[in-house]
Amino acid sequence: MEERMLFALMVFSSLAVLAETIAQKHAIEIYSLHVDCKVTSRFAHTVITSKIVNRANESREATFEVELPKTAFITNFSMSIDGKVYPGIIKEKASAQKEYDTAVSRGQSAGLVKITGRKLEQFHVSVSIAAASKVTFELTYEELLKRQLGKFELLIKVRPKQLVKHFQIDVHIFEPQGIRFLETDSTFMTNELTKALTKVQNETKAHILFKPTVDQQKINPELDETLLNGDFVVRYDVKRGATAGDIQIVNGYFVHYFAPREMPVFPKNVIFVIDRSGSMAGRKIEQTRDALLKILQDLRPEDHFSFITFNSKVAEWKSSLLQATAENVASAAGFVQTLSASGGTDINRALLTAVSVLDKAERLPERSVSMIILLTDGQPTSGESNVEVIQENIQKAVNGKYALFCLGFGFDVSYKFLEKMALSNGGIARRIYENADAALQLQGFYQEVATPILMKIEMQYPENAVEGLTKNNFKLFFEGSEIIVAGKIINELDLLPVEIKAQSHASDLTLKEEANVKEKEQVFQNQSYIFGNFIERLWAYLTIQQLLEKSISAQEEDQKTLEVQALELSLRYSFVTPLTSMVVTKPADQQQTELANKPTEADNEKPRIFPVGDAYRLRSGSPSGRWRSEPQSGSNKKLLSVVARLREKMRPQPLANEYPQLLLQLPKQNETICLNTDGKAHPSVHLLSDPEQGLTVTGKLGDRTNHFVQFEINYVNPPAQIHVSTDEIVLRHNNESTWLPWTESATSTVQGLRVSVEKGRSITASLSDTVTVKISFVKFPDDFLGLYFLNTNRFSDKVSGVLGQFYSKAQFESNSNINQRADERLLSVSGSEHRVTRQYKKDYRLESTSDPVSCWSIDVTP
Repeated sequence: MEERMLFALMVFSSLAVLAETIAQKHAIEIYSLHVDCKVTSRFAHTVITSKIVNRANESREATFEVELPKTAFITNFSMSIDGKVYPGIIKEKASAQKEYDTAVSRGQSAGLVKITGRKLEQFHVSVSIAAASKVTFELTYEELLKRQLGKFELLIKVRPKQLVKHFQIDVHIFEPQGIRFLETDSTFMTNELTKALTKVQNETKAHILFKPTVDQQKINPELDETLLNGDFVVRYDVKRGATAGDIQIVNGYFVHYFAPREMPVFPKNVIFVIDRSGSMAGRKIEQTRDALLKILQDLRPEDHFSFITFNSKVAEWKSSLLQATAENVASAAGFVQTLSASGGTDINRALLTAVSVLDKAERLPERSVSMIILLTDGQPTSGESNVEVIQENIQKAVNGKYALFCLGFGFDVSYKFLEKMALSNGGIARRIYENADAALQLQGFYQEVATPILMKIEMQYPENAVEGLTKNNFKLFFEGSEIIVAGKIINELDLLPVEIKAQSHASDLTLKEEANVKEKEQVFQNQSYIFGNFIERLWAYLTIQQLLEKSISAQEEDQKTLEVQALELSLRYSFVTPLTSMVVTKPADQQQTELANKPTEADNEKPRIFPVGDAYRLRSGSPSGRWRSEPQSGSNKKLLSVVARLREKMRPQPLANEYPQLLLQLPKQNETICLNTDGKAHPSVHLLSDPEQGLTVTGKLGDRTNHFVQFEINYVNPPAQIHVSTDEIVLRHNNESTWLPWTESATSTVQGLRVSVEKGRSITASLSDTVTVKISFVKFPDDFLGLYFLNTNRFSDKVSGVLGQFYSKAQFESNSNINQRADERLLSVSGSEHRVTRQYKKDYRLESTSDPVSCWSIDVTP
């Protein structure tokens, strides 16, 4: 009897814990999320409003997390808690930091904004709200859409992390020139979600509405999981006539758009300067080879080209530029395929050699564009390594004759160094992210600069009638891009004249246009959804961007002047820029002040861990503060030992550099396991079997990768098998097979078993009252599959297998006799004890963030 009562109590306790867990999961509910975006003549004004209620019977933390484009400036933020509004206030950065340091202990907060990817940065704020209370978060940001490869792109990141009762995205576009084409795209769209998307368009306006119901948001009818996790993208372009562009005027400010079309392309003289140092070994050099082979095919017959490769030595492929004939391109392709990586990095000599080759080049087309494209992944370590000296050497050698484009591969480069060098020499810098599509990123950049159609462009306006003019002289114009000039009209004008002078491949051009001021202002009257001063704000946005860019390559005194001008505009127009901060005030019973700063691409570097120990110290007075090897005295060794221990304690969360084979969450324990198995000797690894669930899963490791590339999922009822590989997905039932490709989102259902494929990302297999199986498709460093399970409380105690045993027979030892470190524990699995270590791994689960997962790592043998 006592045993029954104890069992009943245990069951009741387990159910209570489960009910409490479910209640906690939904305690903080986002009941409304609205993204309202108005795009007027390329200038986008976006307001994101999130309404949250605390349904728990105690105070809980509500979080507002938004990913916005890096090119955007935050202009406003507020929290409204039970009717009281807490606004964000934009201040000069140093002043805001001083206020913050006074209110809060230094280092208590990491800031509200951080870079999260190649195009995005994240705004994140949390606030504690009382039981049954509501909070409304509202964030506003603005950006000028940039035309690339013939189209504008508006990116909205969608990731509510839960089902939202009232979810809505509104995008209004008004382009007086006329909309030439308009399309939407999404990484999460399904056939069901497509029904929630509507698009209304006429000659100059468009309205895109995405308003899915709760049922449409569900990844599965039986699961409260959301499909909304990814990018929502709007792409469009405008109509253009064969004129000197289009001028638009509102409230005394004008903007001039110029993007000529159907013009002959200048022949290019291009030298590719390729880093082949040791850090480029492996995947990077492979992707570089792949990209260069494609780029070679894109060269035009009239182009001239060559390669310079470098590590600690510099090697020229040929002593001079060659014309891009079929024979020379084939010869170059053969050379590219031999590229290998080793040694140091002599950036200085490599670039000086490239300039010398262009200086000595003969018989090049008279009207042609010469450029150098540098690709490197690290710091200068051989030859001249002082970055300021290198920048000075290159600028002196180039002397305005050529354009230098700098591509930084990964996060070990100094982006600030590359950016300053590129901007000082008429080019731009770009970071290439170490993802599976790095080769496509390289090709994409080349396509942007592959078709120069104008050079030495001057946009001229009447000096006595215009002030505050943004940049109006441009070295090069590439097909598919757009020149934008804005300014303020200071005198009463009936007509605003403009004259454009430029060189085309065929001749020198002079284009003239006159804009009727009253007619142009009339265009924007009675447009109810257009924010009225948009051209003035566009002018301020563009001016700030150009002042900051100019300051990067300016001398110190000029740099300060430029930054003062940019700061004054940032404060006047309430933009969060690298020179300003937004002070976010919270209720008095919480940490009261936090800062939102604007990160730059240079802030997105890996922290550099300098060697500390008995072989190194920082010698003051060395160029650029470089580390020099010097023997240490005994007392210094002790001091450095203390420093090393302190540094270890203060070290930020480690960067994860590899994926585990398998990830799982231990049932009823808030612990994650990273599991690796040596399955090479077995054609198939028995991962999991549960007779009561009627479910068996086996897997196969790849020949060239130590990750799983194939899974077989077998169900008893209905009798069905799902074959999942990196190439295909096949659902078999009653001797019939259904093929589901990775290249598109699709769903197939047989007798209640629902198999859903999210294009290029994942597959989900779900069945009523059965554990849900999810498999992620990871495309870097090599294509592989990541398996995990949802609703794992449904596993029976009979579950077994290499992975299955952890769901029924795994328990951490609470007491042990071993001298246990904080990063080591004993884990009992199926009666055997394993010593596991705390490690940081990349997380292949789609629900995870980009942060590494902290897990207990264990190796098992099948």
